[in-house]
Amino acid sequence: MNRVDAVWAVGNVTIQPLVRLLTPLRNYGVERVPTSGGVVLAFNHFHWLDPPIFGALSPRTIYFMAKVEAHRIPGLGQLIRSFGTISVRRGESDREAVRRMREVVRNGHALGLFVEGTRQRSGKLGPVQPGAAMVALQEDVPVVPAAIYGSYTWRIGNWAPVSVAWGEPLRFEGLPKGGKGYREASAEVAGKLRHLHEWLVEMHALGRPLEATPPA
Repeated sequence: MNRVDAVWAVGNVTIQPLVRLLTPLRNYGVERVPTSGGVVLAFNHFHWLDPPIFGALSPRTIYFMAKVEAHRIPGLGQLIRSFGTISVRRGESDREAVRRMREVVRNGHALGLFVEGTRQRSGKLGPVQPGAAMVALQEDVPVVPAAIYGSYTWRIGNWAPVSVAWGEPLRFEGLPKGGKGYREASAEVAGKLRHLHEWLVEMHALGRPLEATPPA
C-alpha cells in the first residue's frame, strides 16, 4: 500500500459514509472494473459531487485529474493532492500532466478522467475530449466508461438519488497512436457513455431496481 492508497483507506471510513448518507446511490456493473493493472476510467461530469461519488463506488483507488485552479484553493488543493489528484491546465497543452497520466497507468493504477473536460450544467452529455483515448493507446491499457445520472439535480436538502453504470473494458487494438486513432477511440467512448447514460435514465424511471445489468 502506497501513501495515496493509505489516504483512500482513511477516506473509505470517513468521506465515503458521508457521501452515502447524503446521496441515495445505486452502483451497476462495478464488477467490470479490472481489480489490478493500469486502467483509464472515463466519466461524464455534471456536479462537484461526482468525484466523491465515483470514489465511493469504485473498487479501485482513483488518481483523478482536476483543473489547476482547484489545486490553488487553500485547503481543497492539499486535500485532493493527498488523494493522488493530478493538476492539469485546461485549454492548453500540458505535457507534464500528460506525462503524469501515463505514469499512473504504467505503474498499474486507475486513472480517472472526466472526459468532457468540464461540468455539463445542462444535464446533457458533452463532447468527449481525446485524453482518455490518448493515454489508453499510448500505454496499451483498457478504458472503462462509467456514466453518472441524477447528480445534476442534487442540492443540499433534496438528497436526489444518483446512480452510476460501469461499461465493459474497451481495447483499441489496431488503432494508430496519433490523432486519427485518438478520435476514433474517443468516439467509441462517447457512444458507450451515451448508452450507459440512457440506460440509467430508464432505470430511474423504473424506480432504480437494486440489481440490473448495464449494456456492455
